[in-house]
Amino acid sequence: MADVKMAFLSLLVLIPLSLLAVLRLIVRPRPVRIPIKNRHVFITGGSSGIGLALAHRAAAEGAQVSILARSTNKLEDAKHAIRLATGIDVATFSADVRDLDAVRSAVEKAGPIDVLVCNQGVFVPQELESQEMQEIKFMIDVNLIGTFHLIKAALPGMKNRAGRGPASIAIMSSQAGQVGIYGYTAYSASKFGLRGMAEALQQEVISDDIHVSLIFPPDTETPGLEEENKRRPQLTSIIASSSGAMKADEVAKKALDGIKSSSFIVPCNFEGLLLSIATAGLSPQRSFLMAFVEVVAAGILRIAGLCFQWNWYGSIEKWHAQKK
Repeated sequence: MADVKMAFLSLLVLIPLSLLAVLRLIVRPRPVRIPIKNRHVFITGGSSGIGLALAHRAAAEGAQVSILARSTNKLEDAKHAIRLATGIDVATFSADVRDLDAVRSAVEKAGPIDVLVCNQGVFVPQELESQEMQEIKFMIDVNLIGTFHLIKAALPGMKNRAGRGPASIAIMSSQAGQVGIYGYTAYSASKFGLRGMAEALQQEVISDDIHVSLIFPPDTETPGLEEENKRRPQLTSIIASSSGAMKADEVAKKALDGIKSSSFIVPCNFEGLLLSIATAGLSPQRSFLMAFVEVVAAGILRIAGLCFQWNWYGSIEKWHAQKK
């Protein structure tokens, strides 16, 4: 009996160790460190919220920082705030990311980019049936097409940065880019699209030592969130009530740490980590330890996900019953 127990315990140890060994061999791409000091970090949506917090952090770490946004007044305010906090002057560029020519002009003036952070984003929550196509198109044009414009403009210079070390393209998605939520139909479409772009792009640029990071923040305490909450359908607030908001600086720290470690998927809180594991799919994974967690936890998190869906659809059913 003792021999059977020992054999069973040995098997319990051997299986995970064998899995770890296999994952260490097959996980691609390999981990890379992305330096920030003395590198050119170009951040869109950099005049407020997460973008401004990222610019503060990158400047404090010794980066040459450029920020792009539409409002020249907000850009000047951001530049002044960063100078006061860090003593560093950042370059500012006013452009609408929906305008490819304007984006190309700003990128050319800024010079070769080492770390591109596509952080711009707009969000207007509403049920699809009620939402105007103009608003839907606006979200897709800024969030998705705008990111295409930025990467198209920056890639030639990023590929020709001989001797400057590994580069990064970081794309700001959202937890609404991992799971669809009532009232987020158009927004989720724009953010889910970023994932497909990022997965394919990583394969295209890996040979140029360019590494893609996809960042998934939750609701973040920014001026934009205050406006969003005014428009949120009641059911959206009910379903999303379990997820707390983070401060912009907290998201910026998680995002910059993820960029520096070249992580493809960058969650920003514990709930985001669980979502990232549950939705890993065929995304690249640089850490064999995280790959192990994904493999082991996949089934359990699928059950948890089904429980969340049960709760959400129950809330929807109850809400409609009360309306009737």
